[in-house]
Amino acid sequence: MGKELGSPPGGGDGDNIEAVDLKTALEERYLAYALSTIMHRALPDVRDGMKPVHRRIMHAMRLLRLNPDQGFAKCARIVGEVMGKFHPHGDQSIYDALVRLAQDFAVRYPLVDGQGNFGNIDGDSPAAMRYTEARMTEVATSMLEGITEDAVDFRPTYNEEDEEPVVLPGAFPNLLANGSSGIAVGMATSIPPHNVAELCDAALHLIANPRASVADLLQFVQGPDFPTGGIIVDSRAAILEAYETGRGGFRVRARYTVEDQGRGTWQIVVTEIPYQVQKSKLVEKIAELLLARKLPLLEDVRDESAEDIRLVLVPKSRSVDPGLLMESLFKLSDLETRFPLNMNVLSRGRVPNVLSLKSVLQEWLEHRKEVLVRRSRHRLGEIEKRLEILGGYLIAYLNIDEVIRIIREEDDPKQVMMARWDLTDVQAEAILNLRLRALRKLEEIEIRKEFDTLTVEKQQIESLLASDAKQWQTVSWQVQTLRRDFGPEQNPELGRRRTTFAEAPDHDIAEIQQAMIEKEPVTVVVSEKGWLRALKGHLSDLSSLSFKEGDGLKLAFPAQTTDKIIVFTTGGKFYTIGADRLPGGRGHGEPIRIIVDMENDQDILTAFVHDPARRLLLVSKGGYGFIVPEAEVVANTRKGKQVMNVKAPDEAAFCVSVAAEHDHVAIVGDNRKLLAFPFRDEKRPDDRVPEMARGKGVRLQRYRDGGVLDVKSFALAEGLSWQDSSGRTFTRSEAELRDWLSARATAGRMVPKGFPRSGKFGG
Repeated sequence: MGKELGSPPGGGDGDNIEAVDLKTALEERYLAYALSTIMHRALPDVRDGMKPVHRRIMHAMRLLRLNPDQGFAKCARIVGEVMGKFHPHGDQSIYDALVRLAQDFAVRYPLVDGQGNFGNIDGDSPAAMRYTEARMTEVATSMLEGITEDAVDFRPTYNEEDEEPVVLPGAFPNLLANGSSGIAVGMATSIPPHNVAELCDAALHLIANPRASVADLLQFVQGPDFPTGGIIVDSRAAILEAYETGRGGFRVRARYTVEDQGRGTWQIVVTEIPYQVQKSKLVEKIAELLLARKLPLLEDVRDESAEDIRLVLVPKSRSVDPGLLMESLFKLSDLETRFPLNMNVLSRGRVPNVLSLKSVLQEWLEHRKEVLVRRSRHRLGEIEKRLEILGGYLIAYLNIDEVIRIIREEDDPKQVMMARWDLTDVQAEAILNLRLRALRKLEEIEIRKEFDTLTVEKQQIESLLASDAKQWQTVSWQVQTLRRDFGPEQNPELGRRRTTFAEAPDHDIAEIQQAMIEKEPVTVVVSEKGWLRALKGHLSDLSSLSFKEGDGLKLAFPAQTTDKIIVFTTGGKFYTIGADRLPGGRGHGEPIRIIVDMENDQDILTAFVHDPARRLLLVSKGGYGFIVPEAEVVANTRKGKQVMNVKAPDEAAFCVSVAAEHDHVAIVGDNRKLLAFPFRDEKRPDDRVPEMARGKGVRLQRYRDGGVLDVKSFALAEGLSWQDSSGRTFTRSEAELRDWLSARATAGRMVPKGFPRSGKFGG
């Protein structure tokens, strides 16, 4: 009988098959993978701010004795040491981590002092590891301070041939000072760099006032301090909320100056760009925007950078507003970015947690206190051992002749001395190992001096270990020393604050949007069936326009590409379309329902260029109407803005501009009856035509059947005008209109003699 389907290669007896529930197996294995990623790869430890790869690099460099005052070693040597002993992963990933620790534009306080090509802010790759050399910086040595004094625990390496530190002593607040970012499974971290002097001041305040709030700490920590500088344009309230919750973000803008070129000309020079933005890609993006004609205020961009950043932005003309030009660039390019804050770290080295600024500083300080206690106990043990030996030496010097005799004559001098003077094994062994040159009298004086000094030190350490207040006092002294060494007073280049704060300039949104559109004349064409297009230039002859079969010209008007086009429909809705978004003149354009979400049962009544200073009279077919400021009809979404409420069978019929000097309205019905009345009647205040943002309106003219045929606003002092079919203009004065002047909502009288047969005012 042949093998069963699906049986393993080893045989079909089933002895080596173990039945496992697939769901359980996947959960267990994926959980193990997730925990490994979270704990050993992606999230930094809150105590030293490092991920395992960085910690192993630092440890390996210490073992190689690459101290700041020593020579450099090839990066290939360092990477090999890390990979062979501690980090069995790809050499390139280790080298990438090493390189980043040396880049002063990527790390606020570099931990590695690099020699050779370590890349640049343009995004160029570093040289191969066989060409570059490295050693530790002073910051790195402070991170490792006390590691040989039992300051931290060690664990076996992956092959159990060596040991590596679980965490570094971390005398430097690396997590907040240099920041961190990483993506784990189901969680991520993003912490910006900060100024170490400010962090030390906040830590000292927290030691003195353990109940201090995050708001109190922000008196010292102003916010992130990026290595590339820049300006943060967030409010203090937003920054406080981000540090209180551990989640938020910071808007970072490039720093620029306006350089006077003489004779009224100028140019903008960008000297600092946002953190983690590659300069070459930034210039490339601005050049693409120029080619796409999305930066009409900008003429050219040049990269004149050497050691420092210098991006030159040339305006289109001297009349351009520099602030408006930069606002348009901030909107469209990476000259403004948002750096996220997500302080998700390994709390106490074990539990992933999102911490506030206060919690991060507290855990770092508690770690520093624990390191202090462990180092003190280690030192105390060493002192006790040394005092034991020195005690034996002193006994030997007091009885030097007897000691010499015992050593020369006795078969087992060690046991004899131990019995004679009640010495310990260690003391007796130390005496036997004494060199002859140490028997001089001066040596005895030195031993007594050392014994007294160590006794005093022992008492001090015991006093320290017995007092929690003294321990915090010592931690405070260590933090003060750190602030002195890396603060702006002693180390101005490294310690000064690079990122500053400012309020974003208050520019009108509409102005900024216009600044991002190249201003060109266009003619907007609307067809009877609702097809829209924009032809280049202001055209006077539209006879050559072509339309789809059964369609024709409804209306056309001149505009600029920076204008907003307002479209009013029979459903009482207004839609707003940027003139630059309209399809070009080739072809027949596009139906409006592709551009906005217009209902199928509605049609376009009119379209015009938006003027926020204007007022509009809206009139429905049933004779209802009201005035609306044009600023109120602008719609910010594709769905439009419902302004006139109409119910079928009624529908919006007219949208008429009302000039400031116009005080009356004339309305003609299908029954050819004309009525003229004031917008606001002083004798009847309740009879006015209301001005509102939305509604049905009031009745303007009463009909037995039919509805509005035409409507016009006018100034009574100038009279009412209309045009006949031949284009001739007729005007009726106030006295001649007396028979048609009446109250709102009346029926009116038949049109005067000479009124067009169409019933329209024309003109």
